[in-house]
Amino acid sequence: MIANPQPQAMTATDYLAWEPQQDLRYEFVWGQVQAMTGGTLFHNLIALNLYSAIRHSVRAQGCRAFVADVKAQVNAAGLYRYPDLMVSCDDRDRDAPNAIRFPKLIVEVLSPSTEGIDRGDKFAEYRQLDTLEEYVLVSAEKISVECFRRGEGSFWLYRAYGEVEEFTLESIAFTGPVAQVYDDVAFEGSPE
Repeated sequence: MIANPQPQAMTATDYLAWEPQQDLRYEFVWGQVQAMTGGTLFHNLIALNLYSAIRHSVRAQGCRAFVADVKAQVNAAGLYRYPDLMVSCDDRDRDAPNAIRFPKLIVEVLSPSTEGIDRGDKFAEYRQLDTLEEYVLVSAEKISVECFRRGEGSFWLYRAYGEVEEFTLESIAFTGPVAQVYDDVAFEGSPE
């Protein structure tokens, strides 16, 4: 989640030196820092459930998965974001000092305050990453997993998954039930 943007402008180098000294996490978007706010309990459970579900598959491939507190360097000039979950299988990320630069999979858990940014600006930014094969949006308000897969050229393929379906993350050769992502998450009005 993103709080109100902070007024100070800085360079990417300044940001990388400044941010580790802060109590909060900040995204860096074209010279502006944006404080990250905490997510809801459901937001956290969904991200951790997905991480738990994919962890074995990711590790078996020699890849690494990161949740929330690791930033993605979208480009060196001015974009650093904090995805809710990302996977890198690229050896160049093994010794990354500040951010993952070559993610294969990025997941954002949607909330009402971030959905527009996650679907719009962030997706446009993440598409710049040549190594990104899949971008996944998971709702924190209803059972819904949406997957965008890189196709031929600049085309992205879309697939939505519902409550009783299994979803597939081709980038990491994972298939699992959507219900697993929502384990222990009871939306208002749903049976527990």
